[in-house]
Amino acid sequence: MISIIIPFYNEKENLPILINNLTKTLKKNNQNWEIVLVDDGSDDKYQTSNIKYQKEKIRLIKHRKRLGKGEALKTGIENSKGEIIVFMDADLQDDPKDLPKFLEKINKGYDFVNGARTKRSESIIVKTYSKIASFFLKIFFHSPYRDINCGFKAFKKETVQNFVFYGNNFRFFPLYVFYQGYKVTEVPVINHPRKFGKSKFGSKKLIGGIFDMITAFFLYKFSERPFYFFGTIGLFFSLIGFLLLGYLAYERIFHNMLLYRRPILWLGVLLFIVGVQISMTGIIGELIVYLNKKNKKL
Repeated sequence: MISIIIPFYNEKENLPILINNLTKTLKKNNQNWEIVLVDDGSDDKYQTSNIKYQKEKIRLIKHRKRLGKGEALKTGIENSKGEIIVFMDADLQDDPKDLPKFLEKINKGYDFVNGARTKRSESIIVKTYSKIASFFLKIFFHSPYRDINCGFKAFKKETVQNFVFYGNNFRFFPLYVFYQGYKVTEVPVINHPRKFGKSKFGSKKLIGGIFDMITAFFLYKFSERPFYFFGTIGLFFSLIGFLLLGYLAYERIFHNMLLYRRPILWLGVLLFIVGVQISMTGIIGELIVYLNKKNKKL
């Protein structure tokens, strides 16, 4: 069975059109399917009667308040029955006609298929941000994806079993699957311009996306070896502080220069102490990881 999970917030004009187009595409497919709609606390007086719900095919789940897209996706997965999961956005920018491309790749043995928007309809700011993010992910994460932020994805349900949804980390679910060793690929998809409603992407999400990338970099690269992260930073600061103090010691011993009036002395001491403290944070992190692994064995 295929489960199409569609989280939405204030998309009353778009949903009936999307469901109609998506249903037509799914009926052409020989596999069983279901559509799981997750209302993330919409306040646009959306009328559920606009859609012809079928108990076994189309279901609606509501959040009491807005919890975020990550929680909506989590709710959809928990209430889905399919072995194959598909994520779609409700803004009509994803085209249901592209769905067979994803299913074809899944049937060929891929575990995760990411959508890559070919001709994007977003503003120049969003496009620039995405290009910078893709470059960052390629360099620091060795990401195999061209467009990790595309909301159109298909994957086997087993790939998401141990993934923890919180905050905005759903954006990096494709990287998680890749790092777990699953077989991943991408397919080109159409990206239509938004016709109804307002975009949920704003300046706050732009800044938040930067923080999310830094968080993901730490979690996926150093979650089981935190000392490598904190130790490197701590060593850098300590080394600079040590070199400054060594230079001052040389001047005091061989040139008899007084140091107590020189601000560089306090800078050297500060950098050395801060470096040691950061390194100790890494050691504490290593202890936490070790004890957590030990408790799981027990």
